[in-house]
Amino acid sequence: MRQHLLRLRMPRTGGRFVALLAGALLLATVQPTTAAPAPAPAPAQAAAPHRPSPTAPSWTGTWATAPTGTPASDTTAFEDETLRQIVRVSIGGDRVRIRLSNEFGDRPLVIGEARIARRATGGPASRIDPRTDRPLTFGGRSSVTIPAGAPLLSDPVALRVPAGSDLVVSIHLPERTAGSTLHAFALRQNYVASGNVTGRTDIDATSTNDRWYFLTGVSVTTGPAKEASAVVTLGDSITDGANTEPGADHRWPDFLAQRLRSAYGPYARGVLNEGISGNRLLHDPNPPAGSDAENFAAYFGQAALRRFDRDVAAQPGAGHLIVLLGVNDLGHPGTVAPESERVSAADLIDAHRRLIARAHERGLKAYGGTILPFKGDTLGFYSEANEAARTAFNHWLRTSGDYDGVIDFDQALRDPSDPQRLLARYDSGDHLHPNDAGAEAMAKAVPLRLLG
Repeated sequence: MRQHLLRLRMPRTGGRFVALLAGALLLATVQPTTAAPAPAPAPAQAAAPHRPSPTAPSWTGTWATAPTGTPASDTTAFEDETLRQIVRVSIGGDRVRIRLSNEFGDRPLVIGEARIARRATGGPASRIDPRTDRPLTFGGRSSVTIPAGAPLLSDPVALRVPAGSDLVVSIHLPERTAGSTLHAFALRQNYVASGNVTGRTDIDATSTNDRWYFLTGVSVTTGPAKEASAVVTLGDSITDGANTEPGADHRWPDFLAQRLRSAYGPYARGVLNEGISGNRLLHDPNPPAGSDAENFAAYFGQAALRRFDRDVAAQPGAGHLIVLLGVNDLGHPGTVAPESERVSAADLIDAHRRLIARAHERGLKAYGGTILPFKGDTLGFYSEANEAARTAFNHWLRTSGDYDGVIDFDQALRDPSDPQRLLARYDSGDHLHPNDAGAEAMAKAVPLRLLG
């Protein structure tokens, strides 16, 4: 799905910044060491794997985002620059590790240094608390090379991470590096600074952006006495938070994380947002040749059936899955995808059944979300045929029993006087995406007993 206006800020290379606005469908300071020179970056495949003892606590995801590639028009690159990126965790822990990704890169990704810290409570949003600053290593090395197409986990590091707090991950990219693997709609302001300033409390940003580059996950351990698991939310721009307030963490999974902390405590249920604006169940991005969509469709990500193993099954501690997908499959054909990719309610049902089977194979409980109404939308999605397909799909979801449970987002947000429309107080203005109040209402529609 897309927003009425899609903000794509392309960080500059070598200090020059170009900002591009386009539409988003559905939608202790530690200084660098001065001792012996750092060893040459080690190939990621040579890193010694971390093998916890049988009695060691398991890892649980506390934050995640889904990576995508970029269109040819996105020439963002970094060279001898530091990316300082901020994420809000869902559950707390006493050790932490991150997941980096070069999965959409066509050449090795060199990480010169990476550090993690808690964000400072005062001052600029980019300021870290120096008492919490920790170097990250990869197989014991401070620098690493990630092969093209591969992800990489950092070594564990001791750091108390409060539930609902902000972590700051700083990554130095010493070589010219294309911004090839990213999440394009972070709804967070992140920072780029010259040189290696990963350990600085404050940085002089040369540019800002609202993307997460190369960083796709943070996981924690919560101690052997605390049993934790993660809820993965697989979706499109409604899950990604399109049209909610930037910087406020008002996506519906954020509100769900707050509810779970209140109900089960700060260490019980992580929430991992695997929504991608514009994402579909059945088709990868396929913009018509010569259309404006060629400049942004790549950010919509691989089809959910294709990305399931990476974005759901591989998430640490995943125990529950909530799926809210299908509106883009209905709305994209004839707008930003070929008419030949038109789908029926039966196609959507079959795709969801495939997701259910794969979730159950991995031991996950799977819950389906009804598709929200979108009559009168400004994006060209609505038609009588698409409404009929939405209605048929929602009926199947409510009555089939195929999912382990149903979350009726449609009922929670529709206008009782015109059920094909969003209720005005939940409508962001495009009649497709909920606003902040709508996102909170969606989180409240999730029966917590399903996730207990």
